[in-house]
Amino acid sequence: MTTETVGSVEASDSGPTSTGSRTTMILGIITLISLGVLVLFGLILSPADANQGEAVRIMYVHVPSATLSYVGCFLTAIGSVVYLWRKSRWWELVAYAGAEVAALFTALTLATGMLWGRPTWGVFWVWDARLTSEAMLMLLLLGYLAVRRLAADYEVRAKRAAIVGLLLVPNVFIVRQSVQWWRTLHQTPTLSLSGAEIQGLMLFSLFTGFVSITLVFIWMVIHRFRVAWLEEQVDAEGLDTAIAERRAEGLVS
Repeated sequence: MTTETVGSVEASDSGPTSTGSRTTMILGIITLISLGVLVLFGLILSPADANQGEAVRIMYVHVPSATLSYVGCFLTAIGSVVYLWRKSRWWELVAYAGAEVAALFTALTLATGMLWGRPTWGVFWVWDARLTSEAMLMLLLLGYLAVRRLAADYEVRAKRAAIVGLLLVPNVFIVRQSVQWWRTLHQTPTLSLSGAEIQGLMLFSLFTGFVSITLVFIWMVIHRFRVAWLEEQVDAEGLDTAIAERRAEGLVS
């Protein structure tokens, strides 16, 4: 396969050749172990909160998921910038993988937030500034993925998706600052530069959540990129084969 077929500034053999590797297998094992540790501290060893009770345990997944969804959005934005600049298929697929995983983590953030809101606020959902802006981020991610899957020429849909990807960063900033800019039911950040509102075993459990959820995020992005790369290679090979067959038909006729 030629570099022109792949449509990237890199060589076609510079990407993965399978969906997994020894490194990703080891990473997956470490990730599973870390999730087990999170379950141990989050559900068993960590105490209930004086005000929130057992509902505080949702925080150990909710806060890291929200943070990693932002990381995925930034990854998509960076990949989009590099694609628009260098027309790199590799970075375009990085942006695509980041967006898919970010959408999953944003959905998890919304779901866990609703589960936390029911016993705390009495309802699953309110049109709160933080919740509404987070829902808008989810819609923007779904919009990116929809544009990325349009039935159009690769360069056309990749460029349009990259433009949508650039809009993720301002939206993330709005979500992050919503509790400071507007009156909101959502609590202020649990962790900040001025210090943490939680201490002891609860703080360690939250730290464990960040480590395990980050490992899950990394593992998923790597595997989604590898699958997307292989899908593109298969599509490109199929296109080459179809062109060769049509040329052969023309010679025969």
